[in-house]
Amino acid sequence: MIKGRGTSINSNNQFDKHQFVADDGERLEDTGAAKTKIIEIQAKSILNQVLSPDIPMPWSMNPYQGCEHGCSYCYARPTHEFWGYSGGVDFENVILVKKDAPQLLTKKFMSRSWKGEPIMLSGNTDCYQPIERKLEITRGLLKVCQTHKNPVGIITKNSLVIRDLDILAAMAKDNLVQVVFSITSLDDGLRRILEPRTASVKSKLAAIEKLTSAGVPVGIMMAPIIPAINSHEIMDLAKAVSAAGATSMSYTIVRLNGCVEELFSDWLERHFPDRKKKVLMHIADCHGGDVKDNRFKTRMSGEGNYSEMIKQQIKLARKKYTLNKERLTLNQSMFSRTGQMGLGI
Repeated sequence: MIKGRGTSINSNNQFDKHQFVADDGERLEDTGAAKTKIIEIQAKSILNQVLSPDIPMPWSMNPYQGCEHGCSYCYARPTHEFWGYSGGVDFENVILVKKDAPQLLTKKFMSRSWKGEPIMLSGNTDCYQPIERKLEITRGLLKVCQTHKNPVGIITKNSLVIRDLDILAAMAKDNLVQVVFSITSLDDGLRRILEPRTASVKSKLAAIEKLTSAGVPVGIMMAPIIPAINSHEIMDLAKAVSAAGATSMSYTIVRLNGCVEELFSDWLERHFPDRKKKVLMHIADCHGGDVKDNRFKTRMSGEGNYSEMIKQQIKLARKKYTLNKERLTLNQSMFSRTGQMGLGI
């Protein structure tokens, strides 16, 4: 396998005219294809309108395409195919960056059509993935949101978010920001093979404590819950994040859309061959028999007996560990097109 990568294969791109068929046992670790390549792209806009009823915010912005975190289950992997790459190893080691994202956001905020609606960072790939430490594009976007008093929600698996605590704490005073940590497991051994370049469990819990101590509201998303892999951790995880200061907990059940089915099946074969059949069977059971489930309103939480069992455990965990705070409604009344705080024009 490739060190520090969640997968060791490149799935075929659905848009390619010709498909590559590997010989039995051939994997990319044999070619040493592990070094990250950063490619700057010129984007026309940074905001994407969200039409899905499963997503709470009407807009998202993604400064990066592809993600070094390497989560083997990531639903965003198939989006790399639109750029001509594979959703496999390519998704983890070919990162497209939008360096002019803060300027694009400023331009949008200055337009008469923008009304100061909440924006989600990121929704597709993690805005605090490793390259952000150097490029600081996400920090630049947050500065623009702070200047214009535009509400923003952040979802991340990386403790790097606390680097921007100065901006987040200031915005939190006006109810302009919320951070949601995506935490899959309390077991660092599992985390290292499931999502290899995310922050350690210890770092995530420490980041939650720092954020909440500074007045920044923090919620938790256990995402995804994978039957027979981390599904037994719901109560323990709820207890840990509650002790760190989180006040809400949500979840998703894994689904294997597009190329993710092939990639995750390969991951199971390498790491949990004895459980592979059982895990895939339970995933299918949670999604009406289709592991690729793309149906709105059911694809995230699933359906059927197994998903109902998970739902009830989450419900109990929220109640027992005081993680049942209603979804935060961010303040939209302070938006300033000109960046003159408080004018709201």
